[in-house]
Amino acid sequence: MAKKSFHTGTVKKTIKIKVAKDKVWKKVSNIVGLPTWLVDVKKTVYLSKKKTDVGAVRLITFEDGNQIEEHVVAWKKGEYFTYVATEGLPLRAYVATISVKSKSKNLTELTWQSYLNSEKMTEKEFLDFIVFMGAFYEASLENLKASLEK
Repeated sequence: MAKKSFHTGTVKKTIKIKVAKDKVWKKVSNIVGLPTWLVDVKKTVYLSKKKTDVGAVRLITFEDGNQIEEHVVAWKKGEYFTYVATEGLPLRAYVATISVKSKSKNLTELTWQSYLNSEKMTEKEFLDFIVFMGAFYEASLENLKASLEK
């Protein structure tokens, strides 16, 4: 039987979007606007009075009914924000940062990267989860690009 243990990994995806940086930031920094670009999201609501910046909290409900609670822990307007998931993933730790960088007037590079540490699982289960997360980030970023470039 495969040994179950804790695993640590990272996922990082970058995409170039042909619009000005402030447009990209406006879209991604609306932390409850996920149903417009994140794959399989049914709805996202605020669990905090705060809507932006450190201390904003959201609850994401996916099409399959799974819910993930996320807290914004770092925020630099127009540049990046970092959030942690506290509920809903097979992980002990999940910290992600979405950052935007202007490449030219109408070209923005967006990077979404995360650090994760799993609950007890086999190495294969963890590697499968990392692959799933990478594909989820890629598909979501393609949606984001399509919605902004139209």
